[in-house]
Parts: sequence; structure tokens; C-alpha cells
Amino acid sequence: MTVTPEGGRTLSDSKSNLALTKSESSNGDPEQPASAEKSPQTATPPSFPEGGLQAWLTVLGGSMILFCTFGAVQSFGVYQAYYTSHYLPEYVSSDISWIGSVQTFLLFAGGLPAGKLFDEGYFHHCIGAGSLIYLFSIFMLSLAKPHQYYQIFLAQGLGMGIGMGLLFLPAISVTSHYFRRRRAAAMGVVLAGSSLGAVIYAIMLNNLFNGSAGFAWGVRAAGFIDVGLLGTANLIMKTRLPSRRERPNAKPVDLKAILSDFGYWLCIIGATLAFWGLFVPFFYLQVFSETHGLSKTIGFYAIPIMNASSLFGRTIPNFLGDIIGPFNVMIPCTIMSGGLLFLMFAATNLSGTIAFGILYGFFSGGFISLITPAAASFSRDVNEIGTRIGVTSFIISFALLTGSPIAGALVDVSGRYVWYRPLVFASVVVLAGAACLIASRHFLSKRKNTNRL
Repeated sequence: MTVTPEGGRTLSDSKSNLALTKSESSNGDPEQPASAEKSPQTATPPSFPEGGLQAWLTVLGGSMILFCTFGAVQSFGVYQAYYTSHYLPEYVSSDISWIGSVQTFLLFAGGLPAGKLFDEGYFHHCIGAGSLIYLFSIFMLSLAKPHQYYQIFLAQGLGMGIGMGLLFLPAISVTSHYFRRRRAAAMGVVLAGSSLGAVIYAIMLNNLFNGSAGFAWGVRAAGFIDVGLLGTANLIMKTRLPSRRERPNAKPVDLKAILSDFGYWLCIIGATLAFWGLFVPFFYLQVFSETHGLSKTIGFYAIPIMNASSLFGRTIPNFLGDIIGPFNVMIPCTIMSGGLLFLMFAATNLSGTIAFGILYGFFSGGFISLITPAAASFSRDVNEIGTRIGVTSFIISFALLTGSPIAGALVDVSGRYVWYRPLVFASVVVLAGAACLIASRHFLSKRKNTNRL
């Protein structure tokens, strides 16, 4: 699924497939090439393109998909602010947050079925169906009427969320067909598309919602952009390696070994705790700045500033992760994100808002982009990786479902905003997640006898 580091070791010739898989399994570490076999078929693992026209077209297509999907998730703060003040003023913040949280939940939870379909060779089916569902839902959102919560929830929360779930993980996973040595960096470029989308959508929607266009045409404008990007992505993205159904000799996944891997579960728990609080600023920074007396202009650009910084946070740490290991980069990024949440208290003026947005966007982006390769590091065999990432993504989705509504319930006290409650909650759970990730890295280091993790 999201990371299949050894997917590319499968040769097109079925005899070579079997020989190579046996050699890799005996090795035990999917990151180490099999060299013990004397057969010329297994002496040299097949090479990855590590670039080329089709590889970079596929990366570009993945960036376009994340531009439309995860980019929309990260710009939900614009919708949160507009619904609170205009479209759904009779609903409390936590009720409105459920719309974005369900959308984000389905984006990640959809990784379990979508990843399985991807492994079985249904990549184009996934992104085609996901694109149609997503586009239909966003145009239905444009027809939603003020004060009709259920219409917005069905279109934006459920419909767009289901479409995102079918699109998200296959768009990231397919990069593993073309890159091995530079895989984390390539995935960072794909994930950077979400930050760029969040910047553009946040600025565009803020100006359209609060200008002459209004809500309906603002949403339609985003929908028309999505039509062009998703249509192009469906045309230019291609898979390169044979799917699992085309490899009848592929070793079955040992679920018992995965479920009994304590270090892996510590990684999942750490990621879940971190994601529980990580998106609170993405949902509430605009509301936070406006309730502290900053102008609407500054509030409008608070989220785009944070997402613009996240663009670098999802690329630079990934390049470092390819060199020194994903855990060694991800853990400091997680600790910094948890600490910075306390500093959001200082984002009550122009300089504080800009400084917080830049720093938090960078370090939170580093965590988001590296959790996938970090979880994949626990795989003992090539065939486990898709399952491990699918399980990780599915469990994380429950934190994303509940984190922002909990923050919304904490911040709203008798119609007043009490900001220390959600910010302390978010900071504590992110730092607790970092502690679990440190322990998880310790177990993995002992098992692999290396510090490059």
C-alpha cells in the first residue's frame, strides 16, 4: 500500500519472482538486497528507474490528487470560520468540526480497502471511481443551503471523504513502483501537492466566500479546478510493477506476526496520539486570530502561511530521511510540533501569527510525511508492508475523526472561546505520541541492530 519498498524487486518473469521472493524472505529485512543465492536470477535485484519521464509524470499526478484531496482537508479552517459566522451560526464549533473530521477520517480509513485494491492491481479503478465520487460530492456541496447541516455533512463529510479515501493512498503508493533509493523524497514531493493545494484553496475560498461570488460559486470554482487536475492525473499516472494477483507465488501475509509486533504497535500508538492533536491549528488558527482582534485579512492568510511552510516541511525532512532514516527525522519534528502548540498562545498579533504558522507548518509537515516510511520500517518481509501501512492508516483515522471535535468542545464554554483548553490537550497528546515513537524506535533499533532508522 502506501510504502511497498520491495514491490519493485518482483521480476516480470514468474520463475525469477519466486526465486527472488525466497531469497528476500530468508534475508528477513526487506530493505536489504538478497545476495546469498548463487543463482544469477537472484544475484542482482532488478533496478528501479529512480526517475525518468513516466516516473515523474506519475509523481506529478500524485501531487495533483493530493492537491485536491489532502489540500482540501488542510484548508477546512476556511470552511470552519465561514460556517461558524455565516452558514451554520446556530451550531457550536464541535458540531461543525465533525464535518471536517469525518472527511479526514474517511480519507485515512479508506486506505485499508483502497490499499488492498491497489495491491490486487486495481489502481486505475480506484482513482477513477474516487475522482467521480469526489467531483460529484463537491458540486453537490455547492448546492447546499444555509442552516441545512445535513446537506453539508452528507456532501462534504461523507461524499468527499469517501472519494478522498479511494484516491489518497493509491496516489502515494504508486511512487514505490519507480523509486527505491529516493522513495521518501519522491513521496515528499507527492505530499507537497497537498500543502500547495491548501495554500491556493484557502486564499481563493476566503476571497470568494466573502466577496461577490459567495459560497456556492466559491465551491464550484474549487470543483472546476479539481476536474482539470483529477482528469489529468487519471491520464498520466501509470503502474509499472505486477500486482499481487499477477504473482501467484507471492508469500501470504503473516498477520499473527504483525499483530504481535510490540514495537510496531508502539509506532501506531505514537502516530495516533500525535494525529489526535496535530490538526487543531489547521482547523482553528483562523478563528483564533480573529477572536484575538486581528483583522480578517490576517485571519484569511494565517492558514495559507502555515500550509506554505508545510510545503517545505514535507520535502526537506524526507530528503534527510533517505539519508539518516525516517525515525531520526520524524521524532524531532513531532517534539517540535508538540512544543509549538503551547506557543500558539503567543499568536495574538501579526508577527506572532506569522512566526507560529511558519514554524508549525514546517515541523508538522515533517511528521505527516515521514510516518508512512517509519511504519513500513517494521516489515520483516516484502509482503507485509502493504498490510502494515493499511492497519496504521486505519487506526490513525479514528484519532483524526475525534481530535478536532474534542478541541471544539473544549474551546466552547457557554458561548465563549477558552483557548488554553484545546491547546493544552493538543500539545500533551502530540508530545505523548513523540514519547511512544522514541520507544518504538528503540525496539526497532535492537531488532535491526542499527541506528539508521
